[in-house]
Amino acid sequence: MDSEAIATAPAAASPQPVQRRGCSACDRPLPVCLCHVLPARPIRTATQVVILHHPHESRHKLSTVPVLSKCLLNSTVVVNRRLRPGLCPLLDQSRPAIYLFPPSSSSGPSTPLSQLRSSGLLEDAANPPVLIAIDATWKHAKEMVAASEDFLSKFAVRVCMDFDYDEKVSGGSMYDSELVLRKEPYGGCVSTMEAVARALRVIDPNGVDIERELIKVLREMVRLQAQFLKPMKPRPKLLKQKGKRTAEEVVDEQETQLEVLPL
Repeated sequence: MDSEAIATAPAAASPQPVQRRGCSACDRPLPVCLCHVLPARPIRTATQVVILHHPHESRHKLSTVPVLSKCLLNSTVVVNRRLRPGLCPLLDQSRPAIYLFPPSSSSGPSTPLSQLRSSGLLEDAANPPVLIAIDATWKHAKEMVAASEDFLSKFAVRVCMDFDYDEKVSGGSMYDSELVLRKEPYGGCVSTMEAVARALRVIDPNGVDIERELIKVLREMVRLQAQFLKPMKPRPKLLKQKGKRTAEEVVDEQETQLEVLPL
């Protein structure tokens, strides 16, 4: 072959990345398919569940919201950074509601979940309040709640889990709990799926059975995913810049320091 032929020969095509096969039923990669543990039919609850899902979180591989929405028939996922009129028809009806979020110095206290019955919010067992959950990283969740509170304050009460929440204590990870998929920012934080399950136990007439079903799915999700995760060493860049950032910003970024291995 002469030099001209060599010069004009087409370059070898670069190999295309292999697309991992997914399950058409549960929309998860086949190695972590959850069809064997998902309810045969979505669970019908007396409680309407609304999840405000941050746009970034909706693309996260370990988000529990897609799985939760497949488990619950009466659930609505709103992908947005705040709740406002016109975004969710159910909330526009101003039905009594509770939204799950810990207390804070800036926005006041939260009613503990265990005190809901004595508070009078659950007097009509057949028509429990709408349950609103916020799904995002800790930093984004606080921003979303702050941006939504003018709207929520008209009909919703802020409620917190009965776990001991502590910003001074690092949160758990899947390596020390069978229900935690990702590194939690602080002690007492849980995944959205676990928070909704625990809240439905108290709010819904069939809450005990519903919680058991949801936790069973979450436990299996964690077990399967654990086979493809490994802890990463702290990023040097993060450590160098730690003094220039607030502790909260550093924690927010370190939430992603679990490496997702190819499935």
